[in-house]
Amino acid sequence: MSRVELVLVRHGVTAWNKDRRFQGHIDIPLDAEGERQARRAARRLAAEAGGPLPIGAVYASDLSRARQTAAPIAEALGLALQDAPGLRERHYGAFEGRTGEELQREHAEAFNRWRAREPDFPLPGGGESLRAFHRRVEDALLALARRHPGQRVVAVTHGGVLDCAYRVATGLDLAAERRHDLLNASLNRIGWDGERFSLLGWADVAHLEHSEDDVEARAWR
Repeated sequence: MSRVELVLVRHGVTAWNKDRRFQGHIDIPLDAEGERQARRAARRLAAEAGGPLPIGAVYASDLSRARQTAAPIAEALGLALQDAPGLRERHYGAFEGRTGEELQREHAEAFNRWRAREPDFPLPGGGESLRAFHRRVEDALLALARRHPGQRVVAVTHGGVLDCAYRVATGLDLAAERRHDLLNASLNRIGWDGERFSLLGWADVAHLEHSEDDVEARAWR
């Protein structure tokens, strides 16, 4: 099978990113800075469109912050924007809409178990377990890679999805502490050789002036 490169883009920044609130499945739009980041990412990817692997498709999670980021990218590349619901952010259940400080007061036990990265712990309020989320993301990445042999694919997604993708590409255990960045509007590249994924590049924000890390970057551990 021909090789594939997936260029995974985290959505631009939102007001809730800046407040360090869990967004999950709540449909929060980009703020003005996030819209600027999306345009910068679009220009960057358009400038890179040539090369040995053509950019053959642009996908986005079905949440508006991802679609708002992906729209100028698709336009700049002259491609239709396609849906990738499997790349939606993790369902954080009762955590959604809250900050870490609020969760430490209101759901201390569950919050501490989330911080400990227990793979099979389903988050309260109908949230996904880490293992189920990781499986969903891996399946979505495999589907994209198999659909576009010999191409580059741009997929706009979320911080939690990027964390799973990094672990898929590197073999990092689900329970291992995160030390890799998950930056808004960053370009993160993984390769597929027909058998396995590999890491090609990570947290590239050369096109930006500033980028926020994922909510997990808070010093709660």
